[in-house]
Amino acid sequence: MWWQYLLVFAGAFVFDVVPIPFPPAFSVMIPLQIMYNLNPWAVTVVGVAGSILGRYVLTLYIPLLSDKIFKPKKNKEVQFLGKKLTEKGWKSQAIILGYSLLPLPTTPLFLAGGMARIKPIQIIPAFFIGKFISDAVAVHLGKFASENVGDTMNQLLSWKSITGLVLSLLFICALLFIDWFLLLEKKQFKLNFRILK
Repeated sequence: MWWQYLLVFAGAFVFDVVPIPFPPAFSVMIPLQIMYNLNPWAVTVVGVAGSILGRYVLTLYIPLLSDKIFKPKKNKEVQFLGKKLTEKGWKSQAIILGYSLLPLPTTPLFLAGGMARIKPIQIIPAFFIGKFISDAVAVHLGKFASENVGDTMNQLLSWKSITGLVLSLLFICALLFIDWFLLLEKKQFKLNFRILK
């Protein structure tokens, strides 16, 4: 029975370690919970642990990847943005918590944090609280979803899921293409599409 929880951990890890917006990790946790009739609280704890490890690893390798892909100016801009965000103290934690509670992929949050060289400890505690709450609700609603499989499949292509994906992509584009120095220092908005090396 322990190997089934290992699948939950591995699935959540894989969904949250990739640098592209994947569906939320609970979308792999729920089917495994239903398929193997697992304890929903154990699935939540193990799945959230996998998600946190995945996001932690993401924040560690993204700076290396961004140095190879993006121009130094873009990396410095995002680091500057990260510094500004971490100066906000509890307000930035509240933003992270609120964002983690939303049904949006958290990939843009961790891409920004990793590229900005924000220490994971400044992101993960608030993310953990939001992630645990949202995943616990999702996993406990898994039984309802399994009884309404047709509706659940329709929801995967619903306007809500497509909107979530589009918003995630817009957040990533904003992070990459907005000139953050100019916006934060001089209050001028400018897009720069020449960010690759």
